[in-house]
Amino acid sequence: MPNKKQSQGLIMQAGILAAAGIIVRIIGLLYNSPMTAILGDEGIGYYNTAYYAYTIVLLISSYSIPSAISKVIAQKLAVKEYRNAHRIFQCAFIYVLVVGSVASLFVFFGAGLLVQIEAAIPALRVLAPTIFLSGILGVLRGYFQAHKSMVQTSVSQIVEQILNAVFSILMAYLLLQATGGTQSENGLAYGAAGGAIGTGIGVLAALLFMVWLYLVNRPFLKRRILHDTGHKEESYQEIFKMIIMVVTPFILSTFIYNANTFINQTLYQKLMMDLHGLTDAGVAAHTGIVGKAVKVSNIPIALSSAMASALIPGISGEYAKKNLKETRNQVARAVKATMLISIPAAVGMGVLAKPVMLVLYPQKASIDLSSSLLMVLSVSVIFYAVSTLSNAVLQSIGRLNSPVINAAIALVLQTAGLAAMIIFLDESYGPYYYVVTIILYAFLMCVLNGAALRKHLRYKQEIGRTFVRPVLASAVMGAAAFFIYQGIYLLLHSNLVSLFVAVVLAAAIYFVMILLLGAVTEDEMKMLPKGYLLVKIARKTRLLRS
Repeated sequence: MPNKKQSQGLIMQAGILAAAGIIVRIIGLLYNSPMTAILGDEGIGYYNTAYYAYTIVLLISSYSIPSAISKVIAQKLAVKEYRNAHRIFQCAFIYVLVVGSVASLFVFFGAGLLVQIEAAIPALRVLAPTIFLSGILGVLRGYFQAHKSMVQTSVSQIVEQILNAVFSILMAYLLLQATGGTQSENGLAYGAAGGAIGTGIGVLAALLFMVWLYLVNRPFLKRRILHDTGHKEESYQEIFKMIIMVVTPFILSTFIYNANTFINQTLYQKLMMDLHGLTDAGVAAHTGIVGKAVKVSNIPIALSSAMASALIPGISGEYAKKNLKETRNQVARAVKATMLISIPAAVGMGVLAKPVMLVLYPQKASIDLSSSLLMVLSVSVIFYAVSTLSNAVLQSIGRLNSPVINAAIALVLQTAGLAAMIIFLDESYGPYYYVVTIILYAFLMCVLNGAALRKHLRYKQEIGRTFVRPVLASAVMGAAAFFIYQGIYLLLHSNLVSLFVAVVLAAAIYFVMILLLGAVTEDEMKMLPKGYLLVKIARKTRLLRS
């Protein structure tokens, strides 16, 4: 019974963190729409170019700190070595102060080396100090996560994103108006820099919140350290060595997983400008338009990540007990639950791509292109869902190197594919090549991770009820969504109302179809968000097959 309660606690904490992640992504998507309205496709392209470069340095310097620090401190807390846990906490602070300072200075003075577009440099320089602050914030988040409490991190993430949204919009508008408006490249460059100021304010606010929480808990932490007299104190040299040994693999894996976005952007911009004569403004507009489609597609991907976070503790626990049969069953249930959400999300996004874009990014000049890109990109939702889950499964069974190697192989192949398409095919379809490369990367990760699971876990994926039946149900749902939207729009001429009604009715149709096709059992339905409510509805409508 204690083990069951512990497992439920871990799932609940993972669920809290996952829910915060979804909220953060939704806020990010919502504020990106007015940002794009203010800056236009060109200006948001400058902002995205700077932001992706900032992200890649952040990944190397401090992004992995919460997970890494959480791991090493949790190991000490598990054996009640509170003094050593606190020494690790102190050493981690010194580590991020040094690494964060170097990374921030490099980004500020070397901004021109990181971005291909000169107008993106001001925004990147504004983001430089945020790297330093993010490292400190990461240590504090990791410290609380080590205590198996995700609430502090979750609240700080939401606070960070809300203030980021408010001040990004405000500062982008103010700096744009003060430096020449949308008709001036200089104005757009500084408008993008204004958006970057919002990112820094959000991180600073989250940092102050976490510092306050630490100070509130400090008396308790100090008392616990004073009472810890029965353990040998580790030297700072040993602790620094341990931190570096733990942080480095986290950095490597996180960097490889996320480097494709920066590499795709840099390679695309350089080749399109050098080989096809595209201007800075033109390539920035392409980057901005592709960014719209990517941000929308990230929402259902976030749901997949949430499912993975919530389900992995059970998989890890069964594998630790050497119960391979139940481990494989857990994996199958996790994949099934993820596909029940991801497949209809992908189909709905593809069918309703233009109505969705009209709500979020209604810029008339680029609406057709952004909608087409989202339609193409929608299939990546399924591939990313599977690859995200399989990454987590491989890590949970101790195969840490497999996802890293697979990501590296996929990265090389997708980069070669993007270069080949831009060099040898019609350059007018450049944005489509960019999107196809994203799909290729996710697909390769699915294939390679699937091979690794077959090898290390002897896992064979069930196809019919996991993929085929949800696809059939989603096809019916997609057709219904399309015709419902068109019919209501003809009557009311309101995109928002037509989209809302189409989505609600499509969800109901999908729910009925998966039950009629026998795609889901009662136990599987309970694993979904609001699963018990769905079971209750299914029973009342007599659609559920036991």
